[in-house]
Amino acid sequence: MTIGASLARGRERLRAFGDEGRFDALRLLEDIADLSAATIFAFPERELEHAAATRYANALERRVAGEPIAYIVGRTGFCGRTFAVSSAVLVPRPESEALVALTAAYVTDRSREAAPPRICDVGTGSGALAISIACEIPGADIVAIDVSLEALAVARRNADEHGVAARVRFVRGDLLAALDAVTVSAPAFDCIVANLPYVETAALEPAPAATAFEPRLALDGGADGLDVYRRFLMQVPRYVRPGTLLLMEAGAATTGTLADLAEAAFGDAAIVRTHRDYGLRERIVDVRFEPTRSLLSSRD
Repeated sequence: MTIGASLARGRERLRAFGDEGRFDALRLLEDIADLSAATIFAFPERELEHAAATRYANALERRVAGEPIAYIVGRTGFCGRTFAVSSAVLVPRPESEALVALTAAYVTDRSREAAPPRICDVGTGSGALAISIACEIPGADIVAIDVSLEALAVARRNADEHGVAARVRFVRGDLLAALDAVTVSAPAFDCIVANLPYVETAALEPAPAATAFEPRLALDGGADGLDVYRRFLMQVPRYVRPGTLLLMEAGAATTGTLADLAEAAFGDAAIVRTHRDYGLRERIVDVRFEPTRSLLSSRD
């Protein structure tokens, strides 16, 4: 079969996905045949090798079943960079790029400080957030935490690929409590970023929903979607100081509740507000710990 006929068949097979299916059929063919889109369209009469045709057919069936294309090709884009992914990690969402931008803006505002900024990424998954922050802030010292060994293996691979492995320390464990078992230069961070499970258990969908292929551990936030965040907020006070920035991503329906939980947890020691993501939905909770008040004094 020719390259052009293969692409036409792929687009027909993914017709139910609309315009996204047309793009996916092309992207899969590019990946499997190791050809650029320009070559595919310029030379549609070229023959596609039998082995490649078989791989392409298999990839199309995986996509028809709902599997995210990032898992099929093994990589995805985030913050203008390419990251390896597997079924052990969530596929990084473009909306989460706002966390990187907010962190970079915060560090820039504090650039007069002599010490390199210390940043913690909790629930790092593929490492996309931690590594993007390391690339955007060359002097940053970063700790990235995840409970999954398989996820950390993917994250370490990405850190190597982007040349930041020396500045991103990966730690396995449950949220910030993971730091109890390792030696850190200081207990508090300048910035903590958390993209933790926030989907309500009842809202998790079976295949062909794309999230059915992602690790449930990284999605399931319990009955109201905020069980993991509640545990996390209880751990935060040990690792912040006056002036620390805490950023948390949640679902559009639960961001307000998460902000309320943060206000209850930190009282007058912090200013809590929310931000829209790049999809213009309120999904980021921004907690700024007041430079003149400690968590202890706020509770006196």
